Amino acid sequence: MLESLKNAARRAGNDRALRSLMLDCRRLLSERGEANSVAIARGLVARFSNLPDDQQAGFFERLSRDFSPDPKAVLAVAQAYADEPSADNLIRLTHLAEPPRQELLRRINRTPGGTAHIVAMRRKLLARVKAQPELRALEADFLHLLSSWFNPGFLQMQKVDWGSPAQLLEQIIHHEAVHEIDGWDDLRRRLQPDRRCFAFFHPQLPDEPLIFVEVALLPEMPGAIAPLIDKNSQPLPPDQFKVAAFYSISNCQPGLKGVSLGNFLIKRVAEQLKRELPQLKTFCTLSPIPGFATWLVRRDDLAALPGLKRGEAERLAQARELLDEASGGDLAALATAATLDGLAEAEREALARLCAAYLVHVSTTPGGDAVARFHLDNGARLERLNPSGNLSRKGLKQSFGMMVNYLYDLQKVETSHEKFTQGDVAHSRAVAALL
Repeated sequence: MLESLKNAARRAGNDRALRSLMLDCRRLLSERGEANSVAIARGLVARFSNLPDDQQAGFFERLSRDFSPDPKAVLAVAQAYADEPSADNLIRLTHLAEPPRQELLRRINRTPGGTAHIVAMRRKLLARVKAQPELRALEADFLHLLSSWFNPGFLQMQKVDWGSPAQLLEQIIHHEAVHEIDGWDDLRRRLQPDRRCFAFFHPQLPDEPLIFVEVALLPEMPGAIAPLIDKNSQPLPPDQFKVAAFYSISNCQPGLKGVSLGNFLIKRVAEQLKRELPQLKTFCTLSPIPGFATWLVRRDDLAALPGLKRGEAERLAQARELLDEASGGDLAALATAATLDGLAEAEREALARLCAAYLVHVSTTPGGDAVARFHLDNGARLERLNPSGNLSRKGLKQSFGMMVNYLYDLQKVETSHEKFTQGDVAHSRAVAALL
């Protein structure tokens, strides 16, 4: 009985805190004085942070429901604009159609630390949107504003090296999302002269990297990841630097998901490296293919692949039959190094053919491989497939060991990007030969 009373009192206290928070939101929107606005916004974000999860959910629901445009007012002004498409009517329509919560977020953003709070809010919101689709419009408002505030023109690119602050180096270790960094010795090797690391920072988050990319300087295009991340390998001399290979890119801020950062970072790094090291002739990636194994095991109708040429469907069907025989009818068995080692040459070629088809024909669809879509939409060319390029547990599980090189030809990235937006993947003759 006593415990029930305590829980009831706790819920009542939380409800009061949420009501008080929503009142502060309205006060902040109506406040004209900057000093008072800052004080209200500071209190608002502090109280939000102290709310339990269910009350934070209630906050998002209230923002979505109570801080949306007035439908009747929007309809009336829209009709006025349709009747008379004047500048004044367009301005009124634009003003009324914007959700008031956008201005609320702008006012929070003006406070010291406000940007970081909004990024943190969006991270919590993203965790709820899938289960609560009614929050999608609210999420779109966050994304719209953050995309403007984190425009690449505002971002600062910094080289990360062994002399960088320890706090930054710790964050690089923590946020590495592609190839785990095995302690300080591993990180030191990744920052030696034949390796580079660059990160984007925002002026409002000076100590927080937003995204970083790791680069290997090599004599030729790499085909396997293990030599690049071998912490015991010896650095190469500068006279062997002919290729810059981007082998890992990691986002550090989940609250900025969907905000374009990585594409600008890769191009800016390539341009800086080209100025610093004119002998570099090739800019490429060594990339995972995280969606390939799932796609192959799912056994989609190969004949239904978009853009498939005559004869390709038959060759792909034959390739899958070969792999079925090699794996005993269980394609998931290809996720072991022993099974891959036992494949005959024809079976290895079959695996590469299916992977090429996946990247060329599925990447342009919404369900295409996320890494492929990122690089191809960024203007890279699908250059070369690398069987057994990643024999780590993760690499075997995600892509049966396959890796891929995307080529960044800085003179052709715009053309390749345009092709991709029109449903066509730019690819090399070597990839075309696999199909």
